[in-house]
Amino acid sequence: MNPVLARERFVFVDLETSGANFANDRIIEIGLVEVDSHGAREWSALVNPEAPVSSFITGLTGIDDSMLRSAPTFAQVAPSLLDKLRGKLLIAHNARFDYGFLRGEFKRLGIEFRAPTLCTVKLSRKLFPQHHRHNLDTLVTRHGLAVAGSRHRALADARLLWDLWRCWHGQVPVETIRSAVANIVGRPELPAQIDAEVIDDLPEAAGAYAFYGEGERLLLLRRATNIRRQVLAHFTAAKRETPLLRDLRRVDWRDAAGELGARLHEIGLARSAARAGPEEGEQQPGGSSRTAHSELCSWQLRAQESGDFPPQLVLAQDLDFAVADDLFGLYPSPREALRSLRKLADAHRLCYKLLGLDDRAKAGPCAAYRQKSCRGVCIGRETLALHGARVLIALAKFKLRPWPYKGPLVLLERDEFGMREDVHLVDRWRLVATVHSEEALQERLANGPTRQPFDPDIYRVIGRCLHAGKIGIRPLPPFSL
Repeated sequence: MNPVLARERFVFVDLETSGANFANDRIIEIGLVEVDSHGAREWSALVNPEAPVSSFITGLTGIDDSMLRSAPTFAQVAPSLLDKLRGKLLIAHNARFDYGFLRGEFKRLGIEFRAPTLCTVKLSRKLFPQHHRHNLDTLVTRHGLAVAGSRHRALADARLLWDLWRCWHGQVPVETIRSAVANIVGRPELPAQIDAEVIDDLPEAAGAYAFYGEGERLLLLRRATNIRRQVLAHFTAAKRETPLLRDLRRVDWRDAAGELGARLHEIGLARSAARAGPEEGEQQPGGSSRTAHSELCSWQLRAQESGDFPPQLVLAQDLDFAVADDLFGLYPSPREALRSLRKLADAHRLCYKLLGLDDRAKAGPCAAYRQKSCRGVCIGRETLALHGARVLIALAKFKLRPWPYKGPLVLLERDEFGMREDVHLVDRWRLVATVHSEEALQERLANGPTRQPFDPDIYRVIGRCLHAGKIGIRPLPPFSL
């Protein structure tokens, strides 16, 4: 074996699966080419997924139920497979797919599988940036490789990756390849207090992540389109001596199918940190505090016979903001609500007395009129009806939208590769749960409506999502009580 080609132990891996969803689909075939200084060795196995395989998968791979019925289950092949993978660099085309399925299958058995991975799609892009397509069929044609066996069978595709590896080493200087591999696989130098295995677990997926210091103090909270890439960017040599990395003790994350899930996870991590973190009222990096919702309030407007609309401050703990149709604005405290109302009054020349910002029983004009910022409804120079109309216009853009459905709603979010689907169950602007299968959804629905309080951040995120109309929605019947 040429030591240039096998400088370390690695294994080329390809899987065939019953579908592309990590949560619901299973491995049906595994193909490996193990390479080290002693040579290359092949291994493959059909795997019984313990569920029927679709006609689409059979048409793609040639693998049908009759072939899998007598095959071993993943639990039966797991010991020998783990032995072949352990301690090696795992190389796969779109490694996120194969590694994700392997981790999922091992996790079902209670085994935490970790391995460094190299994606040949990423490596091809780095070695040949002049080309735009890097799928395996394109690379086979581009480099003139011969397919030994059937495409979309695991061992045949693993062999292609080994052939591709050797082909690249004949076309590109070895140091160029090593540099590109190190850039893709290489671990940054972590602070001594951080477990290096955290790097292996970081997913290449959307989501949110948090850095914690001593006593679980939140240091940083961010949303990401690729958690792994964004977290690793914090550990470059230029940032090694920053206070953030000196204080860092733990990294946590929540992965998601896309932007909506990432935003919801960001809120969830902020709320968790607020409950466990600073003292009452102290602000968190995530923008929350322990008292974030205990004083949540809004202005409620109800028409009077006179045409007036005197605003009344109402608390979320006393009224469900999701169903009221006459609320304007969301404020973390009465003090902030009053400050915002005063600014609005000044901007629109509204009366302090009629807005409750000045003593209505006191004779004479309000303080705003004396400052020439009220049109004089308080002394009869403007009608109540006209002033009330101007109040409605001023507050219109702050109006809360009542929950527009009769029951809960499912928001379906898929990642760009079609490998993950997040099923967000939402009711009255509240996130009830995020699940990954119809069975889990029905199980959660059977538990009835959530008792979670109204959350202004979740209200805004879900409201923007529904307005954008970019993900699937599925209205559900009301909860049966």
